[in-house]
Amino acid sequence: MAGMAENLRPRIRSTTILTVRKDGVVAMGGDGQVSLGDTVMKSDARKIRPLMDGRVLTGFAGSAADAFALLDRFEAKLKDYPRNMPRAATELAKDWRTDRALRRLEALLAICDEKDTLLVSGTGDVIQPSDGILGIGSGGNYAVSAARALVKHSSLSAEEVVREALTIAADICVYSNHNIVVETLG
Repeated sequence: MAGMAENLRPRIRSTTILTVRKDGVVAMGGDGQVSLGDTVMKSDARKIRPLMDGRVLTGFAGSAADAFALLDRFEAKLKDYPRNMPRAATELAKDWRTDRALRRLEALLAICDEKDTLLVSGTGDVIQPSDGILGIGSGGNYAVSAARALVKHSSLSAEEVVREALTIAADICVYSNHNIVVETLG
């Protein structure tokens, strides 16, 4: 019965987050849509957060409350490992997977600094994309596909690639919109 109740709850769908590394610059962007079931609840949510005085960018997809809880934990890990963002992300992933309360959190985090781009999940995954392009959320795969094509076949900057790819994703994914925010490092 508990499984049935979970299936009857409207699924929160939200966002497209995209990170692109190009020519020594990393850009992370996200759209502003949050949907509950088939209803748009908010169109201007901000899902990109700078941490460590702007030296680290984080983006989240999934439950906002869960993501904020994870971002607080990640910021604490960054203070423990201030010059080693991958180590801080790995420590967060370990806690997320092993802590009974954290294990229930439903979100994905995209994290980047001047050197690394990482995907962190509650299953213990810490994944670094080989091409510097990472997308999460409902429209993540659309945005990644568009970004790869734009990086390969245009001279757009990292920020411009993120903006254009998120626009393309928003045109395809009903859970994404055109209220795009982009932050850059480098």
